[in-house]
Amino acid sequence: ATLAGQGAVAMGNVIGSNSLNIGLILGLTALIYPLKVQLQILRIDTPIMVGVSIVAAWMLSDLAIGRVEGALLFAGIIAYTTFTVLYARRVKATPEVEAEFAEAVPKPHGNIWLDVLFIAVGLGLLAAGSHFLVDGATRLARGFGISEAIIGLTIVALGTSMPELMTCIVAAMKKEPDIALGNVIGSNIFNLLGILGAAALIRPMTGDGIKMTDLYVTIAFAAALVPILWSGRIMQRWEGGVLLAGYVIYVITLWPK
Repeated sequence: ATLAGQGAVAMGNVIGSNSLNIGLILGLTALIYPLKVQLQILRIDTPIMVGVSIVAAWMLSDLAIGRVEGALLFAGIIAYTTFTVLYARRVKATPEVEAEFAEAVPKPHGNIWLDVLFIAVGLGLLAAGSHFLVDGATRLARGFGISEAIIGLTIVALGTSMPELMTCIVAAMKKEPDIALGNVIGSNIFNLLGILGAAALIRPMTGDGIKMTDLYVTIAFAAALVPILWSGRIMQRWEGGVLLAGYVIYVITLWPK
């Protein structure tokens, strides 16, 4: 989208995905199975996610982002990843967390060159799929007279968040809450720092049609997780229902009457 000069789609995708990840995906996941936080780092990552959301919103307040801002964001993902790895090595996980991750993440096996081939083919298909997704979403927007920003905030955001949705649903059904929460929190941080940063480094972009309200909603969804995860360290079903209802209301307000 950035290379094609469709900054509204790219920017809308990042902002929309972050709201969708918490409102829709975590909301649905908590309805399936209450999410109890056992991994200490998740309670640290949640305020980081809020802080990153605020910084990104400040950078996007003029609905444009340049290469310098992109470089700062991308430096942020490098620093965040380094911190996460170092912290994870220093802190001993509880037996419950170790058992949860051992079950959810199988040990590597098979031929390494075959794995490399699968990664290469997967990346190629992903690139092709991204091209068709952006192209189709743009045509859809123009055909129905809807702004590319709204398409990016909703349809494209949903399309690119499908891996998070499936991962969280499977994690909830297996009663592995840390997998689900880590998936969403990490994805949101990476969206703003890694994806938005890399896209702006490639080409400065503007988000025509994106509103400050969309940025405020993203911050609000991120901030809503802080008291939930720090208070009882568990997201109850009714809290998931509130997040889901909030996201549905937000999407309804987006579409033109």
